[in-house]
Amino acid sequence: MAIPKVFISYSHDSLEHKKWVLDLATRLRDYGIDATLDQWELIPGDDIPHFMEQNLSSSDKVLMICSENYVNKANSGEGGVGYEKMIVTAHLLKGINQNKVIPLIKQESSKALPTFLTTKLYIDFSKPEEFEFSCDNLIRTIHDSPIFKKPPVGNNPFKEERKYEEKKANDGVLELMKIVVELFNFRSSGDCVFYGDIKKRFPQSRIFMDLLIDQAIERGLIERIGHDAIFLLGAGKLYAINNDIA
Repeated sequence: MAIPKVFISYSHDSLEHKKWVLDLATRLRDYGIDATLDQWELIPGDDIPHFMEQNLSSSDKVLMICSENYVNKANSGEGGVGYEKMIVTAHLLKGINQNKVIPLIKQESSKALPTFLTTKLYIDFSKPEEFEFSCDNLIRTIHDSPIFKKPPVGNNPFKEERKYEEKKANDGVLELMKIVVELFNFRSSGDCVFYGDIKKRFPQSRIFMDLLIDQAIERGLIERIGHDAIFLLGAGKLYAINNDIA
């Protein structure tokens, strides 16, 4: 399995904030994620825009750590944060990797996101006491290993009931055809039997018999002419032979 690569975008608010970001990046690397951070990669004299462009483009995920200062810089287009925002926005406008950017809320006073990320679902790191939970959520997201997975669609609980109804209907057509074939065999000529004669022999209600007649007609076994005449068709004769009622 390929190791996921993430680029961490943040603003240098304070030494404390930089240490928090460094600890998070270290945690990600400890859990099988190739986290890229300027504190490891850049030395004096390096080309900062090139570093940003290269890693924003090559990473599987981009983590944007949204402190209040970061949000302000992104919205105003200031500094490295503003430059990263410009690059990421260009990617999003092209419709490429729409879920590539993961905002992380760090500020405690608000849950504000940069304007261009307001539609994104974020992970909340604003409460220190919930850091482990939020970190686990982030790591699972990057590894595509959610706690809750969508279960497969089960079987229709009424499928057997429907099968029973279909079987019942099929058995009913068979019983109807037994009577039709029996009456047909009594006749010395012609393919016609009569509705009234079928009704005299049919053991159930007339309504149920009419439904079965309609089904037999739909299946091309018989044809009804007028009110009383029912003709046994070629398919009906073949049905009788196949079902041993001929």
